[in-house]
Amino acid sequence: MALIHCDFFSEVLGLSCAMDVILPQKTTRQIGMTGSAQARGQIPALYLLHGLSDDHTIWQRRTSIERYVAPLGLAVVMPAVQRSFYSDMVHGLPYWQFISEEVPALAQQFFSLSPQRQDNFVAGLSMGGYGAFKLALRCPERFAAGASLSGALDIGRLLAQEDVEPRRRTEMIDTFGEPAAFAGSDNDLMALARRVAQSTGPKPRLYQCCGTEDFLYQDNLTFRDHARQLGLDLTYEQAPGVHEWGFWDTMIQRVLAWLPLPRPA
Repeated sequence: MALIHCDFFSEVLGLSCAMDVILPQKTTRQIGMTGSAQARGQIPALYLLHGLSDDHTIWQRRTSIERYVAPLGLAVVMPAVQRSFYSDMVHGLPYWQFISEEVPALAQQFFSLSPQRQDNFVAGLSMGGYGAFKLALRCPERFAAGASLSGALDIGRLLAQEDVEPRRRTEMIDTFGEPAAFAGSDNDLMALARRVAQSTGPKPRLYQCCGTEDFLYQDNLTFRDHARQLGLDLTYEQAPGVHEWGFWDTMIQRVLAWLPLPRPA
C-alpha cells in the first residue's frame, strides 16, 4: 500500500485543504502483508469520512484501515471537512459541493481511480455516517453502496432538542438552518431515503451499525425502521458498545467484508 498525504486547493471552498489517500499496491515481498491492485483507471475507491471532532488523519491513527484494505485492491480517500456535517452550510462554506463533486473529481484525476458507479463506495462514523448516507442517497447514480457506523442519522430530532447546550444548538442552526426548514430538505436523510425508494433510478446498498449503549442508538433504530418500511436494501447490525474507536475498528472490517468489491487482478 501507499499512503499519500495530499494538500490541495479547493476552488469550491476557496482555501487550501487536505485529504489522506491509501492507494493499493501489488506486493509479494512485504513482510506480514500482501497487497493487491487493479489496473490504472479501474481502481475502486472507498470515501471514508471522519466524525465531528476529527480530521482526515483519524482513521489511520485509530484503526488499522491500511492493513485491512491491503488485500482488497481498494483505494481509501479520507478528506477533511471540519465540523460541516458534509453540508452546504447556511452560515458557512459549501462543504456538500466540496465532498460530493470536487473531492471525487480531484481524487479520480490525481490518482486514476475508477469513475464507474460499481467501483465507488462511501462510509463514515458519527457525523461521517450521516455524510456517507447522504452521499449514497443523494448521488445513487455515482455510489453503489454506503455505510454508516454509529451515524447521526436523525438530524431533525437533534435540531428540535431544546435541552442542548446553546453553543451547540447555534452551531447546528448555522449549519442546517432552523428546524422548520430542515424537514423534507436535501439534508434530511429520512426524506432522501423516501425519494430514493420511490424513484425509478439506481438504489444504493446500505449498511448500518451502532452500539447498543451509544447515545445515538435510538436515532439509528429510527432510521433502520424507516429504511426497512421503504423496502431499501439495508443491512443492519448492532452489538454492545458505545461511541468509541474500539467498536468502529471492529465494524469497519465488517463494512469491508460487506462491500461489493471487484476481484483484484
